[in-house]
Amino acid sequence: MDATRDDAGGQGLDRRAVMRLGLGVFAGAAASSASGAAAAPASGIVGMDAVGLQAAIRSRTLSCAEVMAAHLDQIERLNPAVNAIVALQPREALLAQARDHDAQLARGEAVGPLHGFPHAVKDLQPVRGIRYTQGSPMFRDRVAVADGPGAERLRKAGAIFIGKTNTPEFGLGSHTYNPVYGATRNAYDQRKSAGGSSGGAAVALALRMVPLADGSDYGGSLRNPAGWNGVFGFRPSLGATAGRGREVWLAGQGVQGPMARTVADLALLHAVQSGFEAGGALTESIKGKRIGWAGDFGGALPYEPGVLETCRGALKTFEALGCPVEEAFPDYAVEKAWQAFVRLRGWQTGNTLNAYYRDPAKRALLKPEAVFEVETGLGMSAFDVLSEAAVRAEWSQAVSTFFERFDYLIVPTAQVFPFDVAQTWPRAIAGRTMRTYHEWMAAQCIITLAGCPSLAVPAGFGPGGQPMGVQIIAPLGREAACFSLAAAYEAAAGAAVVRPSALLR
Repeated sequence: MDATRDDAGGQGLDRRAVMRLGLGVFAGAAASSASGAAAAPASGIVGMDAVGLQAAIRSRTLSCAEVMAAHLDQIERLNPAVNAIVALQPREALLAQARDHDAQLARGEAVGPLHGFPHAVKDLQPVRGIRYTQGSPMFRDRVAVADGPGAERLRKAGAIFIGKTNTPEFGLGSHTYNPVYGATRNAYDQRKSAGGSSGGAAVALALRMVPLADGSDYGGSLRNPAGWNGVFGFRPSLGATAGRGREVWLAGQGVQGPMARTVADLALLHAVQSGFEAGGALTESIKGKRIGWAGDFGGALPYEPGVLETCRGALKTFEALGCPVEEAFPDYAVEKAWQAFVRLRGWQTGNTLNAYYRDPAKRALLKPEAVFEVETGLGMSAFDVLSEAAVRAEWSQAVSTFFERFDYLIVPTAQVFPFDVAQTWPRAIAGRTMRTYHEWMAAQCIITLAGCPSLAVPAGFGPGGQPMGVQIIAPLGREAACFSLAAAYEAAAGAAVVRPSALLR
């Protein structure tokens, strides 16, 4: 779930730690990927990881034109089944851009870290010259005249924009469907939801239609679709990635972040989005790190049967790495934190949508969830906003206190497995009625409220064969800690938690 803008808080980051999350990170993975790239046939290009693809392009083992053609072929083959890529640009124009990128390499020009990468930007941010709908019928035919901040960084890094990834209307709800492009279907089961609001991004990535994917996250938009499609997604700390400004007072809760098929690839895109230069390899040891497993937060949150059991299987990998796991969570009323999230989101997101709501003709085009957000915000006084902001501060302090005892908090990426693609949102979980369209994502929303970095990793597959993930949550500003544990987990878990979609076989 997302806001329609990118808010950045005033919290500082450990810049030296973040700088290590770039091109030189996980050097071993980069070296092995590069060595495997040399003989990659056209059909195998899309299966390469991004770090290896980068090395192959720079060494001119693969041309940008070959890379572009392979990914466009993959889109042509698989996108009709899932509807992940939208506003796809003409093939010949994209191949011409790719040849221009090859010419730059031939002339020995300096190039960016994503040089020649085919990339589709989530349709909540503008990309110059490409249709920009935000999933709303009001903007069905709008074409962006300039890049948004995130797209600008991607362009400077050398990415070639092939189109957009699908998203729900204004990013509202963790299920990707809208009246402009329709629904995006899960990479593993096309009868099911892809999650959202970065659902198109997650599916395009899982099905090898793009090497990397950008997303954004307000209440789980990078984390839930990652978990439901067997990929990695990272919600950085507030203020870590490109936005239009920094709100110091009552900082917003929406962030941009990366999605990828490996942790090393995730770090590569995070370095581009954060604006920090690439540094040396990440070497932080994770042995002995203490992990708190939230489970259902002491019964405060309902889960579909099988979700917690699947996630507990992933905990065994952390324990095998030498990280003791204990069931524990911040000492604060979850319901109080949830209500603060709902009201602050209504105030912040509703403010963005209020101009449309006030116009009767445009209000008729807003989906009910958008109207809910606006009306939640309209019902709040300045005193109400300050009161909920105080709760947010209390919850953040409780999370900070928790991290005095533990190095990490682990929480599932969703409270349910992927549901029917024709359903708008789950009305009940384990017999408990959901009071809002996003309460089934409360376990993600309250992490948002704390402002901490959260990295979604695959946890495996549930009883019905559907993917699920867990969030690796670290203290505010400790991006490097998330990547360290995720990299160790990825290496240890391997194929036990990730297997290709049947569409790729």
